[in-house]
Amino acid sequence: MTAQKKRAQRITGAGAVQVAASIEASIRAGELAPGDPLPTVRELAGRLGLAPATVAAAYRALRARGLAVARGRRGTRVSPRPPIASAPPPAVPEHVRNLSLGNPDPRLLPDLAPFLATLARDGGPSRLYGEAVIHPDLERLARADFLADGIPCEAVGIASGALDAIERVLQAHLRPGDRVAVEDPGFTGVLDLVAALGLEAVPVAVDAEGPLPASLEAALARGAEAFIATPRAQNPTGAAISAARAAALRAALVRSPDLLVIEDDHMGAVSGAPYATLLEHARARRVAIRSVSKALGPDLRVAVFAADPATAARVEGRQLVGVRWVSFVLQRLVAALLEADDVRAMLARAAATYAERRAAALEALAARGIAATGVSGHNIWIPVADEARTLQGLLDEGFAVAAGERFRIESPPAVRVTVADLGPGDASAFADAFARVLTPPRRTHGA
Repeated sequence: MTAQKKRAQRITGAGAVQVAASIEASIRAGELAPGDPLPTVRELAGRLGLAPATVAAAYRALRARGLAVARGRRGTRVSPRPPIASAPPPAVPEHVRNLSLGNPDPRLLPDLAPFLATLARDGGPSRLYGEAVIHPDLERLARADFLADGIPCEAVGIASGALDAIERVLQAHLRPGDRVAVEDPGFTGVLDLVAALGLEAVPVAVDAEGPLPASLEAALARGAEAFIATPRAQNPTGAAISAARAAALRAALVRSPDLLVIEDDHMGAVSGAPYATLLEHARARRVAIRSVSKALGPDLRVAVFAADPATAARVEGRQLVGVRWVSFVLQRLVAALLEADDVRAMLARAAATYAERRAAALEALAARGIAATGVSGHNIWIPVADEARTLQGLLDEGFAVAAGERFRIESPPAVRVTVADLGPGDASAFADAFARVLTPPRRTHGA
């Protein structure tokens, strides 16, 4: 009996709920790995003594939760991105410089202490049930910023971070099985979220100027109901949608007036690139999301969004029967930070510093004949022939980077490097290490 058959033998249950729970437990335990095939409906039904309809119902439940995917003639398989908590990755050794996490440079984040002290001293009424979900100061600032970037802003909403906003918007309009056009390579959080919601990701190729119009048109032809785009600081490639590319993408979108278009401006003011929006007033379903996690700090779980009135109402309505609202303490803190002149100056310095560090890394790599991309944000993307070998080689050299595999659907191998705190001297050392990994020393004759 093959190992695969042995794993399938562990699936048990006397009903659809139990069968689905057994498969979930096997995935959680690592006995069923991402991409592994599940037994056919008839095979599992015969072994468990169940009706085929019962097993089919279990598989439907797993697909709806993003744990399994249907692959046509290839049958039902464990999702490539099952939304189940797994063991954390091995700790990076102390001597290794960790360039894999995507964090901002803590030295370029504002000090929250004086603002928290001001909030504590000034006090103010606590938010009570039945009041507005967004603080008026934050709404005013958000609306002004969106309008300054040419983003339609009929309604403003709030969420606990960009991914929370994306999830709520997708759930407001789509159902399991619907297709979503996503950037490829794209942010792992978005790809994982799409899978967790039981949606099907349709890849859209990306270059330095953003999604390719022809690739987007192909995704729309495959029946995509939504499109998630990153206007700037695209993760992982550092792409930024140019004005010309935005015009071409808007032209491609005209033929799909009912498509839900989501823009994820996760880096905002520190992205180092202007904002070119794909959103137009005529589009019925549209959302632009702006997070403060990279500009003010990841622990400030706040994102604002501009949306069409129907989408904003659906999201707010769902919030009101669940989490109710994002903490007004956080909202008041974010508003105070965004209004402070010294914080605005600091954000400008951060954007300039990230741009300098990104340019230094790209120049150092180019000087050694290594091609890389990154026109905005604090990540760069480096194509490689073998991700695993590159990761291990760099680790041996004292650098940890992120494997490109989790960011990719159909795009070729690469690694992502976070250069947020990589100074010019460090960039040269990193580029030297990368060059040595790509061109290992030849063995001498007879060695």
